[in-house]
Amino acid sequence: MTHRTTSRLTLQAVLFDMDGTLVDTERLWWEAVEQVADGLGRPLTGADQAEVLGRPVEYTAAWLGGITDAPAEEIAAELHREFADRVRTGIVPRPGALRLLQELVHEGVPTALVTASPRAVADTVLEALGAGHFAVSVTADDTERTKPAPDPYLAACRALGVEPAACVAVEDTQTGVTSAEAAGCAVLAVPSLAPIAPAAGRTVLASLEEVTPARLRAMVAPRELRVMSWNLWYGGTKVDDHREKQLKAIAETGADVVGLQETYGNAAEELAEALRWHHHRAGENLGVISRYPITARLGDPDVGFYGGTGVRIRLDGGQEVDVWTAHLDYTPYGPYEAAFDRLPANELIAHEAVRLEQMREILRGIAESATDATPVVLVGDFNAPSHLDRPDVEWPVTKAAEEAGLRDSYREAHPDPVRDPGHTWSPIHGEHEDGSGRPEPQDRIDFVLHRGLRVRDSRTFVSGTPRPWPDVAGNHWPSDHAAVVTTFDVPRAD
Repeated sequence: MTHRTTSRLTLQAVLFDMDGTLVDTERLWWEAVEQVADGLGRPLTGADQAEVLGRPVEYTAAWLGGITDAPAEEIAAELHREFADRVRTGIVPRPGALRLLQELVHEGVPTALVTASPRAVADTVLEALGAGHFAVSVTADDTERTKPAPDPYLAACRALGVEPAACVAVEDTQTGVTSAEAAGCAVLAVPSLAPIAPAAGRTVLASLEEVTPARLRAMVAPRELRVMSWNLWYGGTKVDDHREKQLKAIAETGADVVGLQETYGNAAEELAEALRWHHHRAGENLGVISRYPITARLGDPDVGFYGGTGVRIRLDGGQEVDVWTAHLDYTPYGPYEAAFDRLPANELIAHEAVRLEQMREILRGIAESATDATPVVLVGDFNAPSHLDRPDVEWPVTKAAEEAGLRDSYREAHPDPVRDPGHTWSPIHGEHEDGSGRPEPQDRIDFVLHRGLRVRDSRTFVSGTPRPWPDVAGNHWPSDHAAVVTTFDVPRAD
């Protein structure tokens, strides 16, 4: 069975204005209106740009008719003639336009031409640019209302079968920007004559020469990255139908990347294959699976049962993030020594020496592979509490990670450890396994740490209500740890 998690917004189409955006017709249109206006005895001024640029012929004709008392129908016919003559003889593609169209076609991104010009003019331009660059064209003749109403862009999206929010509209006038934004598109403005101010959901550039398909993808690409840390517990083999239950749990969390521990061989490969994701396996115990492409594998590929491994993933839009997963030695286990043996803080800290060195080795690997500008996520089962949770003990493993610049995402989202303990050990162990009846110390020993990101949310995750050990074979949740799932905001690549 193939499992798919909820799809995220990716670039579905690019919708291009024509006049002044792809071809230098805004100047030709202005000259045509200027010619007609001069003939009517009312020369244009810079203050008239809002009535001319980006406007359909009928709008400008009605405006000129209103201020000159000439019949609007006759003005419109003359504007059509003057503009068409100039287009046929003076059309010039804007810098970068043809290159960008060709790159989008090469990468399989659908494009549409969306213009306030009439069909006759648009077809002349399409012939000059190459009609094969466009899957759809929408002109002033094709919708009841044209720009600045949203109708032309909505019509283009319907014709392409795409969502406006997953499209970038490329415009050169405020009129066109208003139309595209009203339709719900992200907007790339490349002003031709009049300036356009940046705004939320709007990018303003000087030229199409600065634009690439990757940059357009970044405008609609998710700024969200959801990372999950999960100890699979002997690969999940203690629970019936464990692989199916693991896949369902990943789907329920909506994770984009999962750092795995206790994979016991092929878990990463099998999960990634079922999800149609990418994967990395290191040794017999560690793995990372990712919906995003893995561009590099980091750390020792033959790491032992304990240690760390990492990958570099590339998000839509080009931003790269390093994601590491770690599993640290479980013995001696500090919470047992604190609860059962009543060891003082200095001895508890001293007994963390093995895990501390394992963490330091992982941190060295992170430092060697990532620049200061590279966002980093380190997840894992550290088998140690956090110094942020127990003020009486300065637990050194998480402290070392903090000193290396990594922040605890769960504690950022939930700063009060009393109100939100975030225990991950253990959803199936309420009593200690030795049969004494002693309560099992509950603690937060699984983490999602980060550098260079912003935490939107973090939570622990367990599906269903697991039965306690040893009656676990029928559990819906196939692990003895809770997972940790953190949603990050990711900075744009550019």
